[in-house]
Amino acid sequence: MQARRPPGGAVAGLGRYGLFALPLAAVVMAFYCVPLIGVLALSVTDPAPGFGNYVRLFTAVGPSRVFATTLEICAITTLISVVFGYATAYGLVAAGDRLRIVLLAAVLMPFWVSALIRAFSWMILLQGNGIVNQALIGIGIVPEPLPLLRNQLGVVIGMVHYLTPYAVLPLYAAFRQIDMRVVAAARSLGASERRTFFTILLPITLPGVLAAVLIVFVFSLGFFVTPALLGGGRVVMLSEYVSVNVLQTLRWGFAAAQAAVLLALTLVAVGVLTRLGGVGRGLA
Repeated sequence: MQARRPPGGAVAGLGRYGLFALPLAAVVMAFYCVPLIGVLALSVTDPAPGFGNYVRLFTAVGPSRVFATTLEICAITTLISVVFGYATAYGLVAAGDRLRIVLLAAVLMPFWVSALIRAFSWMILLQGNGIVNQALIGIGIVPEPLPLLRNQLGVVIGMVHYLTPYAVLPLYAAFRQIDMRVVAAARSLGASERRTFFTILLPITLPGVLAAVLIVFVFSLGFFVTPALLGGGRVVMLSEYVSVNVLQTLRWGFAAAQAAVLLALTLVAVGVLTRLGGVGRGLA
């Protein structure tokens, strides 16, 4: 009979190999945790001890509007990006090998372009005499240029363009787990496209959907360059408002409270979507 290993052996081995993680843990503590504690302390001590900065953040009209605008834009961007990403991921799986390579290259290519260049490109495309308005007027859809810049619509367009590839990747990984012959069999047995989608495709790809929602929503919470350029100062999101309070109004305690709320929103989003189930499997 084979001798059983002592139960403490695995734990001891794990602890021994865990020593290799100590340098990384030290770096994280020094460059992340310590500054984070300083920011949290600043939010309740400047300009006076207490939670006045947090009360003002949720009660004052201006900060409340920025907070609500941030959540609204993030929710709209997440919804549109995940829908576009879902359709793109399905197209990648259904396409042939050669076409799939081309489509994957098209999805990955935006990662090589900086957010600043993308935002400036959208400014050129969406301005009053830009390509988009000229095309709409030339086709006869609109009689005059549409206001596509310096408003919430322009910000959403730029953010959706930036974040859709992040939604495609986990959704594509989820679609790869589906045997498309099952879909074909369901259709051959008389199932409609709608029933096939809700009974086969959506349940299997749900972990990928949750992963895509998590990635896009968390990334959109911290957007700065795209709203600043495409919003033109008329659409202010929370991260830009933090910058204004740090660099212009010098209300560092209030900016620290806003940064703490932004971090809390991120942690809540991660926790909720993880509890909904399968986010980790969607990223696998």
